[in-house]
Amino acid sequence: MASDQGRRALVVRGGWEGHAPVEATELFIPFLEKNGFEVRRADSPVPYADASYMSGVDLIVQCYTMGTIQPEELKGLEAAVRAGTGMAGWHGGIADSYRNSSDYLHLIGGQFACHPGKHPDEREGTQADNFVPYTVNLLPEAAEHPITAGLADFDLVTEQYWVLADAYIDVLATTTQKVRPWDPWHREVTSPALWTRRWGKGRIFVTTPGHSLDVLRHDTVRTIIERGMLWASR
Repeated sequence: MASDQGRRALVVRGGWEGHAPVEATELFIPFLEKNGFEVRRADSPVPYADASYMSGVDLIVQCYTMGTIQPEELKGLEAAVRAGTGMAGWHGGIADSYRNSSDYLHLIGGQFACHPGKHPDEREGTQADNFVPYTVNLLPEAAEHPITAGLADFDLVTEQYWVLADAYIDVLATTTQKVRPWDPWHREVTSPALWTRRWGKGRIFVTTPGHSLDVLRHDTVRTIIERGMLWASR
């Protein structure tokens, strides 16, 4: 993709430290700078409430798992996206943010529900209890999309997100939860693993892989995130 000069990106990072929000976002900031973005870092969603500042932001990269958002911050975020500011993120940093706000969930279009883990006998009380092998399946619609063109299905061993989503997202990739003897569900469940959403004049990009730095460094995951940020930007 061509590099555009003079754009502004706001990186909002924080919340649950298990997703290493600072280290994770620092992986991608050099890419943004190389592509002509002036990057501002923020450790809370407070800048969203500054309408004057947000009117000049071309891209929000959010890595803020759980936490809370104040009404004026959410109002500013939604208004900025509606007016053309792009929004991009991965994993819980965008799909498990601000559980206190149903309006935020409405903006994003999909919400983390759970990540079914290993057999109970294999669990040791660590994050790795939820690391399972699974495949991210690209849909036919993804073949020509600028985020996913030329990419193929890929396998990971990490958290596999079960996502609750609405019909207004444009899904580019999915992942399927299998039925295992210890699980309570009775049929396979397919969730979006990569989606986009149009909101007013703005674009939103979400991908669910990204729990840890090694996943973010995976060639395909990293490519999807880099392309997704550029696609979402004003």
